[in-house]
Amino acid sequence: VQLQASGGGLVQPGGSLRLTCATSGVIPDHYATGWFRQAPGKEREGVSCITNDDGMIFYADSVKGRFIISKDNAKNTVYLRMNSLTPEDTAVYSCAIGSTFDSNASAYGIWGQGTLVTVSS
Repeated sequence: VQLQASGGGLVQPGGSLRLTCATSGVIPDHYATGWFRQAPGKEREGVSCITNDDGMIFYADSVKGRFIISKDNAKNTVYLRMNSLTPEDTAVYSCAIGSTFDSNASAYGIWGQGTLVTVSS
């Protein structure tokens, strides 16, 4: 399985971005896709995750109400719509796949490369 994350960039405070995590290769019947972020000098944080079949969803408190995770199973793609962005959202965002629904990065064994999100005026 390979993951390709994209959609990062520079955005002003209050703006929006949509990140995309495209999955290819031999894909399990049941899996969870998680979005994680790591800002300079900070620990990696689980932002959101979703299961491919029953659509269970998790949001970190820091993004609840602002970020929306969604999936397109036909395209094997997961999206993260990020609204009302603040400078505190600046980080490298990575997506990963794991066999269980979990917000902890340790539960995810396959990772894509990160995409940088910078929120600045």
